[in-house]
Amino acid sequence: MSIAANHSSTFTINGDPLSVAQVAGASRHLGTAGIVPGDDLNQRMQLSVDLVAEAVARNETVYGITTGFGGMVGVSVEPDEAAASQRNLLAFLSTGAGATIDRRHTRAAMLLRANVLAQGCSGVRFELVRRLIQFIEANATPVVRELGSIGASGDLVPLAAIARAITGQTGFAKVQLDDRIVDGATALKELGLQPLELLPKEGLALVNGTSFSSAIAANCVYESRHLMALAMAAQAMMMRALLVQTEPFEDFVHQKKAHPGQKWTAAMMLCLLREGRTVPHEHSSDVQDRYSLRCLPQYMGSIVEGLARITEVVETEMNSVSDNPLIDVEHKRFYQSGNFLGQYVGLAMDDLRKFIGLMAKHLDVQIATLVSPEFSGGLPASLRGNSEVPYNMGLKGLQITGNSIMPMLTWYANPIVDHFPTHAEQFNQNINGLSWGSANLAWKSVELFQHYMAVAMIFSVQSLDLRAHLLQGHYDGRTLLGPLLIPLYDAIHVAAERHPGEARPFVFDDGDHSLEVALQSLVQAIQQPSAVVAAIEPILDSFDQCFTRAEHSDVDGTP
Repeated sequence: MSIAANHSSTFTINGDPLSVAQVAGASRHLGTAGIVPGDDLNQRMQLSVDLVAEAVARNETVYGITTGFGGMVGVSVEPDEAAASQRNLLAFLSTGAGATIDRRHTRAAMLLRANVLAQGCSGVRFELVRRLIQFIEANATPVVRELGSIGASGDLVPLAAIARAITGQTGFAKVQLDDRIVDGATALKELGLQPLELLPKEGLALVNGTSFSSAIAANCVYESRHLMALAMAAQAMMMRALLVQTEPFEDFVHQKKAHPGQKWTAAMMLCLLREGRTVPHEHSSDVQDRYSLRCLPQYMGSIVEGLARITEVVETEMNSVSDNPLIDVEHKRFYQSGNFLGQYVGLAMDDLRKFIGLMAKHLDVQIATLVSPEFSGGLPASLRGNSEVPYNMGLKGLQITGNSIMPMLTWYANPIVDHFPTHAEQFNQNINGLSWGSANLAWKSVELFQHYMAVAMIFSVQSLDLRAHLLQGHYDGRTLLGPLLIPLYDAIHVAAERHPGEARPFVFDDGDHSLEVALQSLVQAIQQPSAVVAAIEPILDSFDQCFTRAEHSDVDGTP
């Protein structure tokens, strides 16, 4: 599915793979998300439930069903205590700490958990999947804290918060109903639902797995893909203002170093820089441009490939059955195993934060070039608009704001997965993936980069307006752009309540507008469906077309 697909369309929960776009769309579409259970789900899931019941009746030793949990696996749980043990599991995992996480992540986790349980390998009744869907559809979101998982037995503590809320098995749950926070019992009553008694294995199946880390990762990937496309477009606009030479982006160069990401980046930039232009492409008189311009395909190419790889990793993980034990219905066998380890997500999110920092670093160098006349080809210092007023300082303060964000983005790029503790839970969880911590840090990085991109977008349109004035005597930067970039130029102006045209640049006199207000408006435009997001869809579509194929030898980047 394209990332630009209609996220509000109905889709069925039946255990089949979901895409990042579907998960992100459902997590953002509060109220009815159009999620329905599959017709044969009840029968399929009941087969594994029956196997659990048979094992309990025979008093077989099966982890987490007739035994204690984790390092207390040696404790025997009698058949008549098996259900109570599941209730108690939700109680002793009521240990979340810190702030409440974004409800979009919780909704995404509920969706993923429902879909994975629907595969019928976990010993869970259909009713629990239906209950998860009912909560999503009713906009009832369990309150989940941001601290409490090491990605070892999956996301035990965060997933337990969801399990307590949907089942009503303990009195510890809190639920957000629209804009109100209520206790779990009140939430069930207002939704017209009764508490659900857990059967053996059901509590463990609800909490044991990587669905929550994967949910946060899916939202991070979804936003990062948009930010990558926006960064590409902003780079192209800045390059036009810097009179970049297009020779370094020609196909001949990249056929000689044929990394798929490099080829796509070069072709896309060439398309953005010159396709459909109605005026000649002016360029600098230097023999060759500086590295930040000339080497962009080589720099961004590895990031583009990395983002494609991360997308594949996250989609594989979020569609995987990751609880323990797994139930093979066909052969009537229980597998004690370790699919709950979050290593794949943890490493992917470590990489994502690194790639975000690298994208911001490159934009920061470009901005530094734009504000320095000795490097920018004569653009006004700090891109000031009205040079007739000596105390106008242009975008000097805005660059400082951008510089304040950069160190945090590069700091977030430090890995966390290789710092795992080795002593958790009676030394049972003596290795762990730290997927939860890595994914939460990635989300913070995504949000920071959204603010940085708002800064970068203002620099891009201001530099275009000033270059148009130097070349053509007016301030309409659109005359330097082809049809692929003009919609973004216009959308930035509209979002910031500016009127593009020939009379004035984006910023003329420093005191005319509040850049703080403009930044807030642009961040909002990045975070939700808007003309800014629509303007970069051709780049995203090209990315999807090129990096969802098995072979990339014909990558050309053309939207």
